[in-house]
Amino acid sequence: MNMARLATSRIPVRYSVSPKRWLPCAAMLATLAICLGSACKRAEPPTAPPPEVLVTDVVQKDVPIYGEWVGTTVGFVNAQVMPRVQGYLLKQDYQDGAYVKADELLFEIDDRPYKAALDQALGDLAQQQATLRKNQLDLAKYKPLAAQGAATKQELDDAVQATHASEAQVKGAEAAVENARLNLAWTKVYSPIEGIAGIAPVQVGDLVTPSTVLTNVSQVDPMKVTFPITEREYLRYADRIREHQEKGRARNEPDLELILADASTYPHPGRFYVANRQVDQQTGTILMQALFPNPDAILRPGLYAKVRAATETFHGALVVPQRAVQETQGVYQVAVVGSDDKVTLRTVKAGEQVDGLWVIDKGLEPGERVVTQGLQKVKDGIPVSPKPDTSTAAPPAAPAVRG
Repeated sequence: MNMARLATSRIPVRYSVSPKRWLPCAAMLATLAICLGSACKRAEPPTAPPPEVLVTDVVQKDVPIYGEWVGTTVGFVNAQVMPRVQGYLLKQDYQDGAYVKADELLFEIDDRPYKAALDQALGDLAQQQATLRKNQLDLAKYKPLAAQGAATKQELDDAVQATHASEAQVKGAEAAVENARLNLAWTKVYSPIEGIAGIAPVQVGDLVTPSTVLTNVSQVDPMKVTFPITEREYLRYADRIREHQEKGRARNEPDLELILADASTYPHPGRFYVANRQVDQQTGTILMQALFPNPDAILRPGLYAKVRAATETFHGALVVPQRAVQETQGVYQVAVVGSDDKVTLRTVKAGEQVDGLWVIDKGLEPGERVVTQGLQKVKDGIPVSPKPDTSTAAPPAAPAVRG
């Protein structure tokens, strides 16, 4: 029985697969092979979109060129108030820093010694006048007597000389009285001009002398601004300055602006006033003065300020925003976007900078588009996606007028 089983187990067994079952398996294997083959291939990266940049047009217009000079405000008239007599200060009649009028009482000095001096001078004058009257009576008496021979000629001459001497003494006494009156009047100190009075450096009770500064009064409307200009600048404007001093302000003479220490612009424009007579040899500059209205007394003497004026005009200049220009070791470049939205890095010749704009002397044409934001993204020849830069909306271009 066991041998029969063993013999039976060595007989090879053949299996047969139905075609209906084989076809699905083959399709599955083919699909698997296709999937494995596609997985072995590397995926292609997506193409990057063009970088977005902001652009603005190159504008042609007339550009005023400004000059700036550092100056200092000075009162139009500055009066140093000093007493004319010596004495103890009794009273200050104005408030420090107040606006005072001309001939307004500012200080009072003890006047008692000067009243006594005036009384003495008046007494001396009365005595001299009495002596003069006596001598005049004597002269009137000796004249007919001398004519009749009842008085000698010497007596008449003595009477004449005594009368002349008395007349001179009376004039001297009258002058002493006038001097005493002046000294008494000078014990009251008045403002010589209308303006702002400063803080008094003296106090009531101080002994003041004719060399003591009691206060300063400054006329501040208009206000003078002094500023130096170089010799070259003076020679450039010398004809205008001479014309101004001979004929007054010309029609085309520019207004002056005043830039204060807080970078604000003073609201009232000024005008050129006068040039100094000589150049400072140490600094190579000449001092100029301008006048600015100061109706509200905002300006005070001693303020730091910058004087600004349009000295000339570039007609038909090409301008771009300053941030559109890149400088590398003295070479200036701008990124120009063509009609095909491709970038061209172009070297230009840059001129003056005015109010956030850069004048381009050479290298650009009116209407060309330049990149103002996104310069770090662009290279020569690459396409970009330009968007208008609304923050640099330029005024309409002026016609090209060559001066």
